[in-house]
Amino acid sequence: MASTTSHTTGRTRTTLQRVAMVVGIVFLIVGVAGFIPGVTSNFSDLTFAGHHSDAKLLGIFQVSILHNIVHLLFGIAGVAAARSWNASRSYLIGGGGIYLVLWLYGLVIDKDSGANFVPVNNADNWLHFVLGVGMIAAGALLGRRPAENPVGHDANVAGRRGTH
Repeated sequence: MASTTSHTTGRTRTTLQRVAMVVGIVFLIVGVAGFIPGVTSNFSDLTFAGHHSDAKLLGIFQVSILHNIVHLLFGIAGVAAARSWNASRSYLIGGGGIYLVLWLYGLVIDKDSGANFVPVNNADNWLHFVLGVGMIAAGALLGRRPAENPVGHDANVAGRRGTH
């Protein structure tokens, strides 16, 4: 029973797990903010998907309903991943990789074509680059050595590391 209490209070979470949780919460906030008029300028121009959406989060980042949903799903994934050390590391490194691919995609597509279905603009592209590099760095640097018994961490993984 004590481990369940410890698990739900987060007292034994690693820094890696806390970072995954914070990243997930930020994505949830951004996803919700994309649906709030005023926080999202040109809100009446918000479309489901595509480059025709002129709505901009904070007046800078082009968004659509699909874009906001992706942020919400990414946030849910981060919060869920924070329950486990391995999942947190995978979320940060894998998610960072996804954002770097999205950055490259945004650089090469014609922003006025159907290929820009998310949609993205130059501000989105560079934010995706920073997110990708930051998430991968956090996952790699904080994921080097787990604490002795963090929440959701397989103790056998830590034991196997010492046998190599």
